[in-house]
Formats: sequence, structure tokens, C-alpha cells
Amino acid sequence: MPTDVAGTANRIIANIEKVIIGKRPQLTLAVAAYFSEGHILLEDVPGVAKTMFARALARSVGCTFKRLQCTPDLLPTDVTGVSVFNQRTADFEFRPGPVFAQTLLADEINRATPRTQAALLEAMGERRVSVDGQTYSLKPPFLVIATQNPVDQEGTFPLPEAQLDRFLIRLSLGYPTMEEEAKMLGRLQMGHPIDDLKPVVSADDVIACQEAIRSVHVDDKVTRYILSVVHASRENEDVLLGGSPRASIALYRTAQALAAVTGRDFAMPDDVKRMAQPVLAHRLILKPESRLRKRTPAAVVKDLVDDAKVPLTDKMKASQEDYFDR
Repeated sequence: MPTDVAGTANRIIANIEKVIIGKRPQLTLAVAAYFSEGHILLEDVPGVAKTMFARALARSVGCTFKRLQCTPDLLPTDVTGVSVFNQRTADFEFRPGPVFAQTLLADEINRATPRTQAALLEAMGERRVSVDGQTYSLKPPFLVIATQNPVDQEGTFPLPEAQLDRFLIRLSLGYPTMEEEAKMLGRLQMGHPIDDLKPVVSADDVIACQEAIRSVHVDDKVTRYILSVVHASRENEDVLLGGSPRASIALYRTAQALAAVTGRDFAMPDDVKRMAQPVLAHRLILKPESRLRKRTPAAVVKDLVDDAKVPLTDKMKASQEDYFDR
């Protein structure tokens, strides 16, 4: 793996930490998802810097960036673009929408109508957009970062299962500690640090990392471990609809990416454990009676991971032997 994936990831994370304090675990997962060519859903209560997190990630990478403020009156053509009649040429010409940016921030995505939400499906799944019978490819690396507030239900449209499944991971930031919040107030005294944030890596660097993680070794035992967790979700007594094959692929790719981001050329079961929650929880649909018993997808995923037998691969054995030989 000649590309320095870990070094590139650390530069991005360190740059974002100039704005977002105390959220390195979430930043690491977000960068792993980006390098996996996936999309990120940030879901949390108001005021914990979801939008700032997305803007800082976008600014840290030298890619084109557009922000889409989702509202109930937003139309699909406001996302994809529209064909406009040009009187001089007497022909229609296509004017691209914000989805043609390499990094798209869909702020408060659950405030857009299902029709407008669906305008992102093809772009997120296939990296292309079809408008007026024409298909346009999106420039790589393409990333959608969406935010939503789970506690405010008035005037919102919950994302359907097909749309949730398009997001590789779902993250929550949570409240900062008192010390972190005090440091944040100090930084904001003379202005917002996001205004001075500059790109630290290029689009080509990101594409190189996305290609490099594909060569991260995944032992057959780790692959079976991934499949055992996903298949168990389909048979769990609390689950109405378990993880799909897309979930298996997502867990496989993010395990590769997390290994590369942390400086390894092979994936371990610990990578799968760490990615299981953000990858699987939003893809599971629980039975009504389980929800009444206050069961949550997060708790189900924890049980699935705890119950799965953790394998010991040859690479892990070699690492342990090397450690004890020192």
C-alpha cells in the first residue's frame, strides 16, 4: 500500500480539529467513510456543530463544495439542475445543480420532501445524475454529507429505508465536556476558526487513498466474521428487517479503510467491531413490539457483535508473536 493513507487521514483530522474539539473518534470514522467512497449522515440534537463538522471536512479537502439548505419547498431540480431555453441558440442548455459539486452538504435533509430526497438517490448510489433523458457523471471524489435533527419532528419528512441505506455510516457527535466547551469558547472569542481553515490535501490525494484501501488485506476469517454479524441481524428476534448485502459490503470496505487510516495493511476483527455500530444501526428495522420494549438498533448491534465468535487470523498471531519477542 504505497499511498500514505494514515498520513493523509491525520492531516485532514488535525485540520478539522482546529474547529471541532474533542471529537477525534467521530472524525476518524468520517474520514474512513470518505476513503471508502461512502456518504455520511450526521444525526444529533441542535447546536452540537453538525453543520460545522461537515463544512470543516469539506474545507480540509481541495474539492468543489456546495451547501444545500433543505426546506419543504425545495424541488428536485433545485438539487440536480434544470434545462433552460437559450434564445440565442434556440436550444435548451443544461444548468447543473449543487449535486454536481464534489462535496455536497445537505443541511437538515429531513426537512426536504420525499420527492426531493429521492433526487439524491441516483447520485449517491451510482455517482451520476439523469435529467431530461441525459445522464451526467459526477466528478470524483463525490461525497454527500447530510445532517438531521432527530428530536424535531414538526415540518420534517423521515428518510425512507432506501435513502438511509445509501448512507455508508451514521454518526452522532454528542455534547462536549466542560473542558472542551471552555476551549471552544476561547477559540470563538475573536472570530470563528472555520473562516481561516484551508485545504490540507487535494482531490487527487483522496482518490489515491480510496484506491489504496482496496488493497488492504482482509483474511477469510475476518470476512466470515463480518458475514456472521450481518446474517445474525436477519435472524434476530427483535429485528423485522436486517442488514442487506449492501450492509456487508459497507462493513467490509469500512474495515479496510479503518485499518489503513490507523496505519495497517490488514483488517482485524477490532476494525469490524468499531465500524459495526455506525454502519449497521441505521439499516435495521425493529419489530413494533421490540420498540415498545424500548429496544434500540444500537443495543441490537451491540448484542450481535458480542455474540459473534471473534476469529484469530495469521496476521494477528504474527503481530502477537512479534510483540512478545521484543
